[in-house]
Amino acid sequence: MNSLVATSRNFRKAARILGLDAKLEKSLLIPFREIKVECTIPKDDGSLASFVGFRVQHDNARGPMKGGIRYHPEVDPDEVNALAQLMTWKTAVADIPYGGAKGGIGCAPGELSNSELERLTRIFTQKIHDLIGIHTDVPAPDMGTNAQTMAWILDEYSKFHGYSPAVVTGKPIDLGGSLGRDAATGRGVVFATEALLAEYGKSISGLTFVIQGFGNVGSWAAQLIHERGGKVIAIGDVSGAIKNSNGIDIPALVKHKSGGGVLKDFRGSDAFDPKELLVHECDVLLPCALGGVLHRENAADVKAKYIIEAANHPTDPEADEILSKKGVVILPDIYANAGGVIVSYFEWVQNIQGFMWDEEKVNAELQKYMRSAFKNIKGMCQSHDCSLRMGAFTLGVNRVARATMLRGWEG
Repeated sequence: MNSLVATSRNFRKAARILGLDAKLEKSLLIPFREIKVECTIPKDDGSLASFVGFRVQHDNARGPMKGGIRYHPEVDPDEVNALAQLMTWKTAVADIPYGGAKGGIGCAPGELSNSELERLTRIFTQKIHDLIGIHTDVPAPDMGTNAQTMAWILDEYSKFHGYSPAVVTGKPIDLGGSLGRDAATGRGVVFATEALLAEYGKSISGLTFVIQGFGNVGSWAAQLIHERGGKVIAIGDVSGAIKNSNGIDIPALVKHKSGGGVLKDFRGSDAFDPKELLVHECDVLLPCALGGVLHRENAADVKAKYIIEAANHPTDPEADEILSKKGVVILPDIYANAGGVIVSYFEWVQNIQGFMWDEEKVNAELQKYMRSAFKNIKGMCQSHDCSLRMGAFTLGVNRVARATMLRGWEG
């Protein structure tokens, strides 16, 4: 199921549970603004190349719109729309004063030189600079983009509006980025996992984990789980999958990867079929890569007791139903991977105040927000007798609906 259809379906289920007015429900689903721009740049060889960029601003009832910019060949309006909508509910679940947005450019960043990427980013910023802003819409990195991309956006935006560090988050530290931002999503995933396991009288220590994806989120989650005594027994990424029933040496694997090595060549673990990764026996499964990886074809074979959705939309609705019937507990993406946007909020606050925090404060505040959000989700689950996914969606949708009504919405 396409991500926009799945996200809208979850929203409508939450709206029915909450008993929202039909006109308000429709209004909350419609994006505030959708932008499509053509970005033509000179390539290093002197030829011209054109790319299509998107920015979808979904909702601003609770504050400036917030969401990443991704560079990927499969960026399209439906995907960007779905992710913008998810950001609206995610920021509301986390209870930070933002709405939702998302953007991207349909390109293969690995096929572009650094100078080509810079030119593309600057042209895109020129096309949208009057639509983003500190109190309007605050972009951040996403798939295929990074702190350097944000630095280029900041610089280009500042040519039009003056130095404005709070216009993007996920920046380099030297340009006002926050300490702890790089690890924030992975750290938030671990705080979310701890909150869930505590409900069942368990802790990370001694449990077995399987992680799909060893990029920023997966690698940080693996390191923090390892530090807490968890046993990561299988990991996979685009290069392949490895396993070790005694636990993979995560610090050694991180060193191997940072030295240019690929996952499947890591010594001390056995390579195996990546298709078997998601159905490998374990206590906790963490999908940290692309969406739609759990579907009706493989859901029945999943052996994990808990699934922590570190990626956006990793579980199709059909798989959700199959897994729920099996008794698998799923911690939904709009809560589980909210650590990144929470620390982006901290970065924005620090930039506006001109006062930076130390990393210990950032991590302590992140833990506080993640614990509070989980408690509120559980409260909605109890009030509406629903799953954690619907508990999170009803929490987020209810907060946005209340803000919309309080601002004077008229159907």
